Amino acid sequence: MQTVVLFVLMGGIFYFMLIRPQRRRQLAHQSLISALKRGDKVVTNSGICGVIRKVNRDHIWLEVEGAVTLRMVKDSVLEKERATS
Repeated sequence: MQTVVLFVLMGGIFYFMLIRPQRRRQLAHQSLISALKRGDKVVTNSGICGVIRKVNRDHIWLEVEGAVTLRMVKDSVLEKERATS
């Protein structure tokens, strides 16, 4: 009986320490990706900063320094660029 309680307790700890936070991060990232629009300043997973010029279902076109435009998978966006003052 004590073994069963111990396994249930370990499972609960595992869920609240690992699975639940990861699920929250996934939902937040999906929300960010679905809200991307033209003109947003973003940072990609590879550290590229730029302005979104076009968005379709799977890709974005990111304008970086020097009027260079890169076509990227939407999932590669890490975050919207923070405003600096």
